[in-house]
Amino acid sequence: MLAALRSALFFLWMVITVIPIAIVAMTTSIFVRGAPVYWICISFLRLAIFGARVICGVQYRVQGMERLPTGADKLAPLILCPKHQSTWETFAFPTLMSHPLAYVFKRELLYIPFFGWSMARLDMIHIDRSKRTQAWAKVAEQGRELLSRGIWVIMFPEGTRIARGQRGQYKNGATRLAVTTGAPVVPIAVTSARCWPRKSFVLRPGIIDISIGTPIPSQGREPDELMREVEGWIEAEMQRLDPEAYRSGAR
Repeated sequence: MLAALRSALFFLWMVITVIPIAIVAMTTSIFVRGAPVYWICISFLRLAIFGARVICGVQYRVQGMERLPTGADKLAPLILCPKHQSTWETFAFPTLMSHPLAYVFKRELLYIPFFGWSMARLDMIHIDRSKRTQAWAKVAEQGRELLSRGIWVIMFPEGTRIARGQRGQYKNGATRLAVTTGAPVVPIAVTSARCWPRKSFVLRPGIIDISIGTPIPSQGREPDELMREVEGWIEAEMQRLDPEAYRSGAR
C-alpha cells in the first residue's frame, strides 16, 4: 500500500513538472531548434529521475561510463543499444549522457499531451511500426543525418519492454544502421525491472544497475552477426548483474 501511494505521488510529480517545462520547450522551439530545446526537455527527465529516487526510493549506479567517447571524440557517430525492461531507462539515459541523444520510437508517443508534444520538437526519429519498409528507410535517412551531426542514436534492440529475467527477440535495426553508417555499437545492460516492472504502476525501492559495454566496431560486419554479439554481451551481463531474476525467471 505504501509503495502504491508513493508511486501515485511520483506520477503526480511528473504531471506537475512536465506541463511548465513542455510549454517552455515548445515556446522556445518557435525561435530556435536543436540543443537548447533538447536540454530544456532533459530538465524534466532529471526531475523525473530525482522524483523516482526521493519519492519511491529508486537508486541507480553506473559501470563503464569511461568506455564512452569524451572530448572531441564524442562528436564521432555512436549507436547505443540498451536492454529494455522499463520506462525508467528511457528517462535516465539522456540525463546520464553529457551528449545529445536521438531516440528511435513509435510515433504514437507524440500524442501524449505535453510530453509527446515537446518530443515532436526534438531531433528524434519517430516511426510507424506498421510500415516496416518505410520505417527502416526513415531510420536510415534520419539516423545517418543525425550521426553526421555528432548526435548519438539510441535504439532498444528488443523493441519493447521485457519482463525481468526474460530475453526478448533482438532485432537488427540498430546494427543495420551501424553497418550502413560505420558507427560503433555500444551494448548496455540495465536492471530497471528490479524497481519498475513493465506494465506496472508501482515503483519499488531498490538499486538499478547500468553497465555500459565497450563500443563494438561495425566496419566489415553483417548486421545479424553484429547483433548476436550485442545480444550475447547484454544477456551475459544481465545474468551477472541480476542473477536472482535469471535463476527464478522473475517477471
